[in-house]
Amino acid sequence: MDGVIKSNTLSLYFGGKKFCTTVETLTHREPRSMLAAMFSGRHTLCKDSEKGYVFIDRDGKHFRHILNWLRDGVAPIPKLSDLERSELLQEAEYYRLLGLVDEINEVLNRKKDEEVESELTRTDIIKCIQSEKVRLRGVNLSGLDLSKLDLSGVDFSFACLKNVNFSCANLYRAKFQEVDAENILFHNATLSYCEFTRAKLRGASLEAANLSCANLQGQ
Repeated sequence: MDGVIKSNTLSLYFGGKKFCTTVETLTHREPRSMLAAMFSGRHTLCKDSEKGYVFIDRDGKHFRHILNWLRDGVAPIPKLSDLERSELLQEAEYYRLLGLVDEINEVLNRKKDEEVESELTRTDIIKCIQSEKVRLRGVNLSGLDLSKLDLSGVDFSFACLKNVNFSCANLYRAKFQEVDAENILFHNATLSYCEFTRAKLRGASLEAANLSCANLQGQ
């Protein structure tokens, strides 16, 4: 009977870090996880005889993220550093939290896609705009800093513009038809009369941008 959980409330201790939660939190969302098995009442737990803490021999650095995942199904994975994501993945795999493992791997795979190198540099773009008419249709410009440039009238249609920084750029009458522009930055950019038909703008930031007469059909 040593393993029976007599109270729904638990205090967990990880080498200097303490967390309070419930049996339901640890067992409900991921019922086949190691944590669910540990607190099912079928196993003997290592407990502090005086304070009643359950001791878990793991680094508790990321356990708050694990608890939030178990509570709400949400963890700030995209905001973590590469090292922190790697450490959290290791902990999720140890506890057999398969849903959290899938979420982390999805973010890691998305990051790899975003790291595909641009076909051109900022210098290349500056040279291009000195010509009379600039067309960058279908070109991969992922991750470029094109802030504060005069790109008025440029045709970016069908281009890959993931994570491009267009902050304070002049994009008057530029064309963005069917571009892949996830997480693009348009802070304080001039976008008047721009064409965005069927553009993929998930995560785009348009703070203080001038969108007068812009065509956002299909958004």
